[in-house]
Amino acid sequence: MSSETDAAFSLLTADAVRTRAHKLLALGIDGRLPHFRVDLARLDKVADRVIAVTRAAYPSLDVPFHSRWRHFVHKGADRFAALPTSKDAAAQARAEFDLAIVSVFLDAGAGAQWRYTDPTSGEKIGRSEGLALASLDTFAAGMFSANDKDPLRVDAAKLAQLTADDLARGFQVSDGNPLVGLDGRAALLRRLGELALSKPAVFALKDGARPGGLFDHIVARHGNALAAPDILSALLGELGPIWPSRLSLGGVPLGDCWRHRMLVTDDATNGLVPLHKLSQWLSYSLIEPLQRAGVTVSTIDGLTGLAEYRNGGLFVDASVLELHEPQRILEAHDVSSELVVEWRSLTVALLDKLADVIRGRLDMDAETLPLAKILEGGTWAAGRAIAREKREDGASPITVISDGTVF
Repeated sequence: MSSETDAAFSLLTADAVRTRAHKLLALGIDGRLPHFRVDLARLDKVADRVIAVTRAAYPSLDVPFHSRWRHFVHKGADRFAALPTSKDAAAQARAEFDLAIVSVFLDAGAGAQWRYTDPTSGEKIGRSEGLALASLDTFAAGMFSANDKDPLRVDAAKLAQLTADDLARGFQVSDGNPLVGLDGRAALLRRLGELALSKPAVFALKDGARPGGLFDHIVARHGNALAAPDILSALLGELGPIWPSRLSLGGVPLGDCWRHRMLVTDDATNGLVPLHKLSQWLSYSLIEPLQRAGVTVSTIDGLTGLAEYRNGGLFVDASVLELHEPQRILEAHDVSSELVVEWRSLTVALLDKLADVIRGRLDMDAETLPLAKILEGGTWAAGRAIAREKREDGASPITVISDGTVF
């Protein structure tokens, strides 16, 4: 294995995301970043906001983990729990892996215009909650299954043939109801299907290749106990090639990893900033299926906060982060732009800092209030709330041009 390949794999970890984010934050605190200034004194007021929304939603502070499963609960009704389940724990875990993987990969920002009309209530639901219910309904209807008698599964062969039109029908997309990055989402799922078919050692089950085969692969490798960062390592190691062609190093695709001139190292990873937002969101979302199947998952805080526009928007809207050139907030920025990379990475590090403040206020620690609960309680909801206060459509303070496969 070449030194470049070794260096590449070192970036496919939560630790690399966290370490490099804090390097950029240190530069920002010193006033040395090109795009944002950082004011940590304003974190106290952000903590007030986050604690307030957390107590409103969870008065006893018994907060669940931030994961896709929360979005399947609509107005107190757990839509996923209403589906038939298998008495076989492993079979049920495979189905839950199938659903979580597809649903998260469809969960990049929907845009401000798209809405999903819920067949149950008739309500029009946008953004992440709408995407979640749409993905759950299409899963339940067997859209991703190759077996008419077994709809609650995702078959690689079916994914490999998925078209944007298929996805548009399931997600009610039309000229009047556009979904950002529709083609990119469909292409991502096709690549997922193709990859699962090409890696039988990881994904093949007795009845065909499925994303849910990853459950068996993880258990075979780790047994009935693992650390949360091990989930991310499995996802990045096994699913890395499905991401659109971006940066690679030593022949290894780096996924959600970008360049920033101020991130200086003395090896082949110089200038590279890993973020792995969707893969970490999926890692959080696979914890509960593993736990339900009897697997112990430790070191939840080994994963990082998520570099997405609700968490990042919270810090911009609360003026913890301010642009050196304020007029640039009026521009739309490519997801690969250094400004966006800087914003997202600072978000990861600031979530760690904010977590420390919140735990101190509540007299809790990382065991009793892990980052996964602070995100859920939490920062994501506070980011959405302040966005609605600042802008009528509740959009992100910074407009990002995305292909539907990042955040």
